[in-house]
Amino acid sequence: MTIASTSPYKLASAQDLFALTKPRVMSLVIFTAICGLLSAPGSIHPVIGFTAILAISLGAGASAALNQWYEHDVDAVMKRTANRPLPAGRMDRETALHFGIGLAVFSVVLMGLAVNWLSAGVLAFSIFFYAVVYTIWLKRSTPQNIVIGGAAGAFPPVIGWAAVTGDITLMPILLFAIIFFWTPPHFWALALFVNSDYSKAGIPMMPVVAGRQSTRRQIAVYSLILAACAIAPFMFGMTGVVYGTVAIVLSTAFAFLSFRVALSKTEDPKKMKAEKHLFSFSIIYLFALFGALIADRIILL
Repeated sequence: MTIASTSPYKLASAQDLFALTKPRVMSLVIFTAICGLLSAPGSIHPVIGFTAILAISLGAGASAALNQWYEHDVDAVMKRTANRPLPAGRMDRETALHFGIGLAVFSVVLMGLAVNWLSAGVLAFSIFFYAVVYTIWLKRSTPQNIVIGGAAGAFPPVIGWAAVTGDITLMPILLFAIIFFWTPPHFWALALFVNSDYSKAGIPMMPVVAGRQSTRRQIAVYSLILAACAIAPFMFGMTGVVYGTVAIVLSTAFAFLSFRVALSKTEDPKKMKAEKHLFSFSIIYLFALFGALIADRIILL
């Protein structure tokens, strides 16, 4: 006789656990962390450097898992997130919670014991900021969610820098500022053409609350602040001409695309070419800008 299982829990697959870490988002986190680590003065043993990046990756994965644990109801409503493990019913919430907390604790302890406790402390704060301050507090309560919450994604280069130097100076703060001010134009450009998803889910993204035209103007303003932050390391003599040239050219292009968005009047998501171009370029922008930072560092060695 076969006894049917009465357990309320679902056995999560390795594939779904991996999906819970948001690997596409994690790739940007890993890249900017590596850039922060490689651009820092001094040197770090390759094994310790690898361990630092691993800890940062696990911390980012923990943040993503805790985010999806809390937002399972919202993800179920939105078309682009409905197939994630929790809303699709392939995993129970308790598994996601335990997985997220376990990864978070392990990543911070690993960073502290293998690298240094300053980088571990910043990593712990970044996980807390994303999971609690952004996900639980800001995201459903204010249209400034992305503005303030952008800090969560801006910590990786700071952690990478601190892993090498054991301190935090002006340069990692500027790297933090670049990602911080890049985040609103990047996500608002996306929100402009998936506005109905956020509205349906009751998330007060800027286009939902302030309207598309106000959001477009704010994108243009943030692009100018971003340009100033991106060029600042070169202007302050912290980088060489390679980074400076790339920063000026890319930031000019970013501002141009942002002002095209600001001048756009279309309300039909299918016709929002300017918004889609900016969103796509914003991803290239950040990868290329931080890549130029490393190229510049290699040339100066």
